[in-house]
Amino acid sequence: MGKLFEFPNPVNEVSARLVAAGVVLLTLGVVGFGQTWMIAPLAYGFVARVLTGPTLSPLGQLVTRVITPALPFEAKMVPGPPKRFAQGIGATLSVAAAVAHFGFGATGPAVVLVAMITVAASLESALGFCLGCKIFALLMKVGVIPEETCEACNNLALRRTATI
Repeated sequence: MGKLFEFPNPVNEVSARLVAAGVVLLTLGVVGFGQTWMIAPLAYGFVARVLTGPTLSPLGQLVTRVITPALPFEAKMVPGPPKRFAQGIGATLSVAAAVAHFGFGATGPAVVLVAMITVAASLESALGFCLGCKIFALLMKVGVIPEETCEACNNLALRRTATI
């Protein structure tokens, strides 16, 4: 399997924020325009990004191969494990929304779950505030996630070397 099922570490924050903007557009289609069919590609995208980073995600590929390179922004590298954790939260919420809507016809609860994703993705894309990353840091602080999971999260010297 090789590198197919690996999540990048570090992650380019610019690309992460652009992927979040794409997620916002998908979720607004569901929440704002009632396009519940969009729950399926939303869930697929999150699961693909948790498993492989941008490799199997159409949105991830578009952002990392086309959009980010075309922009005049310098890469800002950040630790990957918190971003993967955040994608995992999105995967959990979007898969739950897909099961609720497509499996049980429970569109109301599905839309509420998607709205939660909209809030988190909006914070990430517009403000660079990664809610999942903050939860990851809190779980590390209280010992639920071992420090070894993300050495660069706690060690500023490692963060600097990861950006070179």
